[in-house]
Amino acid sequence: MTKFNLEGKTIAFLATDGFEQVELTEPWEAAKKAGADVQLVSLKAGSIQGVHHDQKGDQFAVDQTVDEVSAESFDGLVLPGGVFNPDALRMHETAVDFVRDFFKQGKPVAAICHGPWSLVEADVVADRRVTSWPSLKTDLKNAGATWVDEACVCDQGLVTSRNPDDLPAFCEKMLEEFAEGKHAKQTA
Repeated sequence: MTKFNLEGKTIAFLATDGFEQVELTEPWEAAKKAGADVQLVSLKAGSIQGVHHDQKGDQFAVDQTVDEVSAESFDGLVLPGGVFNPDALRMHETAVDFVRDFFKQGKPVAAICHGPWSLVEADVVADRRVTSWPSLKTDLKNAGATWVDEACVCDQGLVTSRNPDDLPAFCEKMLEEFAEGKHAKQTA
């Protein structure tokens, strides 16, 4: 039993083909155990392909496409990593708008590994303290963020982590922020 209660909250997981599977499944299970309704949102209907680093993982059924949803329908957002997933998301205008809208509405967002690439494209990291997979360091700094090499960083409702090794800290902080709800300083 988790110490955070997410009953009555709906959490969006935004991903597409090439997401790092464990970076979706562990936060997904943590949110479900805490009582949240979890929804997989993607660029296309049907299913999407997970990966284990450079090897194919499992297929996951998509609940809704990003064209069918609005951030207003959710209480929080999770952005798993994997190289191909966030690269495709940041090139999709509706997906970028969806991410940005969580910040405009002051809602908590959790991004791990390469997931913060979408945050750069949404222009929501300026003046924020974040972490990520090391190769994103320059992108995040160029977007105005202060990048640090820590397991988990939280800045006004934005939770970031570096890699799958950080999942325990990431999931714990993610649940805390989702339980707290809106953050006045979580703005775009």
